[in-house]
Amino acid sequence: MNTTKQRLGASNLIAGLLGGLVVLVIGAILIETNVIDTGDSTTRVVRQAPISQTATDPAATQSGKTVQDIYRQEGRGVVFIQSEGVSGGETPLGQQPQGTATGSGFVVDKDGTIITNAHVVEGASKVSVSFEEGGEAIDADVKGVDDDADIAVLKINPEGRDLTVLPLGDSSKLSVGDPVVAIGNPFGLQRTVTTGIVSALQRQVDAPSGFPISGVIQTDASINPGNSGGPLLNAQGEVIGINSQIATGGGQGSVGIGFAVPIDQVKKELPTLRAGKEVKRAYLGVAMGDVTDQIAKTLDLPVKEGALVQTVTDGSPADKAGL
Repeated sequence: MNTTKQRLGASNLIAGLLGGLVVLVIGAILIETNVIDTGDSTTRVVRQAPISQTATDPAATQSGKTVQDIYRQEGRGVVFIQSEGVSGGETPLGQQPQGTATGSGFVVDKDGTIITNAHVVEGASKVSVSFEEGGEAIDADVKGVDDDADIAVLKINPEGRDLTVLPLGDSSKLSVGDPVVAIGNPFGLQRTVTTGIVSALQRQVDAPSGFPISGVIQTDASINPGNSGGPLLNAQGEVIGINSQIATGGGQGSVGIGFAVPIDQVKKELPTLRAGKEVKRAYLGVAMGDVTDQIAKTLDLPVKEGALVQTVTDGSPADKAGL
């Protein structure tokens, strides 16, 4: 009988110890997950992960910024541009009532130098910029324009202004899939931010002059009329392109296909344009086609292969040379 009581007592003791251990473990888990308030004022903060260039690049991940960081820091250097008497350009509705166009631009120097698209200010009698919605309209001088690359350089008086300069990146280091951020003034809505990726590289689009622009960046970041001239930035907040054109599929808004002039081309032309000089390029000014056996026979040509001059642009070097 005593033996039975001793065994029952030992069993109860072991069960009690195991039960207490289970309670301690569950309690520790609840405290660790903040289900039980211990009175400690320390809180756990969850932060948005930074966007990075590639998942396999730890350095890019560590140095990448959040979209909020880029908007707060670099967004202050993006300007709203209004041009009067333009011969081309965009307005909030993609039209040109009364010769007025609106677009975007960004500061690249504390001296008041601003970059935008040529078609935003082309032929304008007056250009002004503002840094805030409904803010002061600041007169800007057009220092240089390159229609062939759709690039223009403006200058404002920097006195009394704390200008935010946007850092210029390296567009040659871009890869398809890299995250990008666009900041601009679509449809006149100042300082709007959109995000996306690099959809393709080495695209070609036509400049306002009709000449092709090579090496263009394609992105699916939402770009609309009014974004022209604004910056396309990488995950570090560096400008890697100037948003210039969109494919609309017959409409007026973004369908996820936008194009940006690579910043490396802009950096090459910046010293020339800010000095008010013309960017010169070599070109022939002819349209040519291949000579085939059929063409040679039809035109009674003395050769069966070569290049056939089809048209010559008036005033071009080819025209002046007598072609």
